[in-house]
Amino acid sequence: MSTLDLIAAERRTIADELEGLTAEQLATQSLCNAWTVHDVAAHLLMPLTLGMGTVLAAMAAALGRFDRANIKLTAKVAERPIAEIAAELRAQAQNTFTPPGMGFEAPLTDALVHGEDFRRPLGLTHQFDPAAMRTSLDFVTTNKGQRVFPGKARLAGLRFEAQDIGWCNGDGAPVRGRAADVLLAICGRTVALDDLTGEGVSLLRIR
Repeated sequence: MSTLDLIAAERRTIADELEGLTAEQLATQSLCNAWTVHDVAAHLLMPLTLGMGTVLAAMAAALGRFDRANIKLTAKVAERPIAEIAAELRAQAQNTFTPPGMGFEAPLTDALVHGEDFRRPLGLTHQFDPAAMRTSLDFVTTNKGQRVFPGKARLAGLRFEAQDIGWCNGDGAPVRGRAADVLLAICGRTVALDDLTGEGVSLLRIR
């Protein structure tokens, strides 16, 4: 299965999950401080429908601050009802958008991490494709991936081990657990740290 196929599968699954949520669930705070579950859904759809021109214009208006532009653009898409967002995510499942300078690994990681950003506060579980997890973990531990997701200094001196898929990377104090928890921890979601073991967990928590 290609990386684009893995992305499409995650987008379709997320769309199915979103359609089954109540208004109360959609208003729940996600793992992203600025966003509810509904907002996270809108963020996942945003780059697939607004187009790079709109994104670049918002970046310029925000004086190059991607975080500000991202929040503003996401809020625009979040005005749409969740049924519409879910339907559009499904329709755009094979969309080939990638951030400038990045490959398909970036949107795959975005889907994997943001999917957990809304599932975990709601107590939902998801069976991940091991190939998707390996692809994403390989990406976020590269120099290119670390420019986007975790930050190189935070991972230094640590060895990450995703025991359920037989994946490992790095040298130093071990951080062990399920692939989903390892990925979330690398990407700064502290909620995953309680489900990880190894001497490196305390270092990662401090960082």
